[in-house]
Amino acid sequence: MKIKNKWRFGFAITALGDGGMLLARISKELETAGPNCIIIGPHQAEYEQLRKVWNGMVDRRPAAIVRTGTVAHVAKVVQLAAEYGALPAVRCGGHSIPGLSTGDDGIVLDLSAMNRVVFDPVSRIAEVEGGALLRHLDVAGAAAGLVTPAGVISHTGIAGLTLGGGMGWLSRRFGLTIDNLLGVDLITAEGRALHASADIEPELFWGIRGGGGNFGVVTKFRFRMQPLGPVLVGRWKYPRPAFGAVLRGYRDLAAEAPRELTTALTITSTAIAVSAFWSGSSGNAFAAIQPYGSLARPDAIMVGGQTFLELQSRNDAHFAWGRRYYAKGGFLGDIDDRVINCLLDSIATAPTPDSEFYVLQLGGAVSDVEEAATAYSGRAAKFYWVAEPVWDNPMDDSRCIAWGRSAGGRMAAISQAGNYLNEQADTGKEVSYHAYGAEKYNRLSALKARFDPSNLFRLNQNIEPDPSLAAAR
Repeated sequence: MKIKNKWRFGFAITALGDGGMLLARISKELETAGPNCIIIGPHQAEYEQLRKVWNGMVDRRPAAIVRTGTVAHVAKVVQLAAEYGALPAVRCGGHSIPGLSTGDDGIVLDLSAMNRVVFDPVSRIAEVEGGALLRHLDVAGAAAGLVTPAGVISHTGIAGLTLGGGMGWLSRRFGLTIDNLLGVDLITAEGRALHASADIEPELFWGIRGGGGNFGVVTKFRFRMQPLGPVLVGRWKYPRPAFGAVLRGYRDLAAEAPRELTTALTITSTAIAVSAFWSGSSGNAFAAIQPYGSLARPDAIMVGGQTFLELQSRNDAHFAWGRRYYAKGGFLGDIDDRVINCLLDSIATAPTPDSEFYVLQLGGAVSDVEEAATAYSGRAAKFYWVAEPVWDNPMDDSRCIAWGRSAGGRMAAISQAGNYLNEQADTGKEVSYHAYGAEKYNRLSALKARFDPSNLFRLNQNIEPDPSLAAAR
């Protein structure tokens, strides 16, 4: 994809203040970068639209948005950010719940033009550029019946999802997204290009599989793709009076589910939607999902008639760009009576009709991988939950965030240790430390000290570099 350079040099930088000075310096340095590098400042018409991210709660004004088209551009922007002390934010899909893909006064490195997916149907390996979205990967493999397990909203960025772990409808069968990751190309805080895989920089490869964007800007992912086979999707909506019976019946059924079957719950103040997804063969599909439609008397039934691509984009409109979001999640070993009571009590006070608890079934292939094998923590969990208020009116910000923190806090108190940082709106060292635990956090901190000792990449769920730990290793 070719992009024309729309930047004009020689503007009056005094009108733009300190941010304008930074913008002038960046534009001068990138003047010879080539036609596939666009620099957008606050005075340009596109700025107001391009500074926006998915979560409408986030309203930040970077000094410059740099839309890069090549790996060389990425390296140069990272070098400039370090040289001028400008905080870089890396933006792919822009889906970071706390808004970590943008920032005030720094540089947004926008990779959205780097979105190519190239795959070989014989080797079943896909090479995916760092700005691609889930739908780019899903669509690329669909014609050959191949998939890589990923998330459940198609306009999510591949990069952020993968670096945090990546879970979705295919994880019980094929593992997390990182379990299908063969290697990455990235640019370090020094602007140096590196490759990391199981054989090259294996410690870095360990860290990026769950450690987020702490260690560099990934410009290319190399994924193993898997044969999908026939699919069957079922979804049933149950009314509020049946909540208790549905949750108890669901718990018993899920405990016996084969790994070809993944189920999920979406609980609002008025309904529970139970979803069941079968893939791999058609022989046992209907028998496997049908009991989830008999947990009580459903108000709505949908069985069949939906492709995998349609399932992957089913939530796109609900979780649209510009709506307002908060999230707090955690892992469960089981849906016991304490969990059921907590879900029922908390959802009764949900602040908006679209606010929800989402519960995704894990286990299966996710648990096949040893806990210590990747930075991601939570391999033993059978379920992942997230309390997620969704709203549109800024006047509702305080009460929606308060409900999310309260409901999420109550669930967290009865959840397993560890967490999935992709689904956390709160940030800070205590959030990261709790998610990884002491041993993994210290190992990540040593790795951070090696690859980003100045913590240039800190607009993320941050790992603070500790040089003493790096020296000990």
